[in-house]
Formats: sequence, structure tokens, C-alpha cells
Amino acid sequence: MDVVFVLYPGMTALDLVGPYEVLAPQPEVTARFAAATPDPVRCDAGLVLAPTTTFDEVDRADVLVVPGSGRWGEVLDADVVAPWLRRVHPTATWTTSVCSGSTLLASAGILDGRPATTHWAVRDELAALGAEVRTDRVVVDGSVITAAGVSAGIDMALTLVGLLWGDDRARFTQLLLEYDPRPPHRAGSPETAPPALVERGRHLMRRR
Repeated sequence: MDVVFVLYPGMTALDLVGPYEVLAPQPEVTARFAAATPDPVRCDAGLVLAPTTTFDEVDRADVLVVPGSGRWGEVLDADVVAPWLRRVHPTATWTTSVCSGSTLLASAGILDGRPATTHWAVRDELAALGAEVRTDRVVVDGSVITAAGVSAGIDMALTLVGLLWGDDRARFTQLLLEYDPRPPHRAGSPETAPPALVERGRHLMRRR
């Protein structure tokens, strides 16, 4: 199974690395990292990742994984990923996104009139791009799976493992990862965080 992880400048590393750690160990999976050029890609917090192939060299995939970015506006303006997604998405069995990666799917026309989720600070932007925004952590609609912010990429990938190989495989993968979140604070969503922190977060994301 050919799983293509999308790289681009300014992407958020965990959006990609979380799903990678879930999907890549599956014995059926061959993972590739595709970018516009063969040059290393610097993530929004500075981590550098190396592509293994380029968009020009990838004309099909079984699974696409599209990460988001803390600077999603700049990424949309660059318009590098969306044209390639328009071309490759029809060949994919599953097209997935994490966080604001959903705005790239929407920019490519993949989410027109479809339910999708994203990072809470990007919901209005996703709606403006034609998606029917949901607040769920993971949304499955046909062959498209979208995940909410950053850490939800692990949930998305475990959901996909269950769809591909069954719930027992997904449970076993979760066990091996010891994915049993127990955060020290109940502030992981705008519904549970103090209002002052939510506003501070919105301000920071708007500045980005």
C-alpha cells in the first residue's frame, strides 16, 4: 500500500509525524514523502524533513496524508500543494488531512459541500472554502478523512487503520504506541479552555 505524506515549507511536524508513526509500521505500507522539490523542507517550528520524491514524480497513491501549518494563509497563497492534490486525489483510495491541512483539500475542491473538521481557529476559513465544518475530532466522509488540530492526526490514522485492516489491528497499534492521553489540564479545545486563553489563541493564530 503506497502512502504518500505531503511535505511543504511551514508545515507542522506533528501533523505528519503522528500519522506516520501509526501507518508506517503496518506491514502492508510503503511510505513516501513528497514535496514540490527534492530540497529539505523546514517545518513551522524549525524541524527539517527530507522528501523522498517530488510532486512531479507522483501521479497516484493509495493514501494521501496532508498536514496543516501554523501559517496556513501563506501556504494557501503559495498555491503549490492544491494543484497537485487536484491531480492525484482521484487516484487515491483515501485522502486525509490533519489540522489546517483541510484548507488545502478545500482549496483543491475536494471538500466542496462535504463535512470536514480542522483546527478550531480555522473553522471559519474552512467554511469559506466550501466545506461543511464539523467540530468532531475526526470526520469520515466517503474516501476523505479529516482530523482536527495537530494531535488529532493520531486519532485519524488509527481510524484509518481500523477501516483498512479492522478494529483489532487499530487497537493493537494503539497499544504498541501506548496512546492513552491523560493531559494535565482540561484545555485542549475552545469548549473546555478558559475563555481568555481561547481569545489569546485566536489572536496568535490570526497574527500567523
